[in-house]
Amino acid sequence: MTDRELDAAGVHDPRLRADYRHCRALNARHGRTYFLATRLLPVDRRAAVHALYGFARWADDIVDALGTGAAPAELTALQRELERGLRTGDSAEPVVRALVDTARRHGIDHAHFRDFMAAMRADLVVTDYPTYADLRAYMHGSAAVIGLEMLPVLGTVTPREEAAPHAAALGVAFQLTNFLRDVGEDLDRGRVYLPADLLAAHGVDRALLRHSRDTGRPDPRITAALREFEALTRSVYRQAAPGIGMLDPVSRPCVRTAAVLYGGILDAVARDGYAVLHRRAVVSRRRRAAVAAEGLARVAAARLHHGDTRRARHRAPLAPAFSPAPSPAPVLTVTEEAL
Repeated sequence: MTDRELDAAGVHDPRLRADYRHCRALNARHGRTYFLATRLLPVDRRAAVHALYGFARWADDIVDALGTGAAPAELTALQRELERGLRTGDSAEPVVRALVDTARRHGIDHAHFRDFMAAMRADLVVTDYPTYADLRAYMHGSAAVIGLEMLPVLGTVTPREEAAPHAAALGVAFQLTNFLRDVGEDLDRGRVYLPADLLAAHGVDRALLRHSRDTGRPDPRITAALREFEALTRSVYRQAAPGIGMLDPVSRPCVRTAAVLYGGILDAVARDGYAVLHRRAVVSRRRRAAVAAEGLARVAAARLHHGDTRRARHRAPLAPAFSPAPSPAPVLTVTEEAL
């Protein structure tokens, strides 16, 4: 976290500044897509996003370490720290301190954090989902609330309750994308997130997934099930899409870029023949760079319009008949200063 970002966010306490930097490091290490998209936000909003995702990343890492036997105790300790932090405004944990500070600054409903922790606890014991409705109930806490937490930070041009369903849907779309990409890795952890009824409609069950994973052999029944899950995921992206236009214009490039990059994972899965049981599909570095460049162009346009609007509000009633020629616009490059 740069001093510029922390200063812009109004974070001046040295300990809190270190806490936010810790959250940023978690995102930089684990979430390349989210981290890249966050660079397109105005500087004053980045710290809060890093706090929200840093907390989610930390809890998710605890759950993914279930095989070590320490996960239940660690998750309980995190829950206890979270409740203490939300109650008192302080915590012994840097990530929780940053999260609590972000919630206070932006008025984020504490229920979202509790719903998220409930979903993380479910991950310790639930290993599959009979129907898509069951999966959606889980994803309310694991994904939808992330979108809802983000809304006060991103800002909206419509009433927040109007944008909320779309923000929740985008969180769900991102997680469904992860589920499709990570079928093999999740299976190794003992979990199947694809609904059992969707799999069964194509003659697929956990045993067949395990056999394909272990032997490296594709199966047309599995491919058909994965293709249907991809179509389901794309339908959720379509539900989310109208919400981008409801955001503060300076926040839209970030969210649009994240949606395009995550949608690109679906494209990569399809191009790779739905071989997610055998290898992870990835978006190429060239494609990521191209999407980031397009996002930068949108950022420049949004900032220019935002600046023009502010200047118009403060302009004198009578402008001079002539004004000097504007200075050449600075060249945009993908650097820390440009972002």
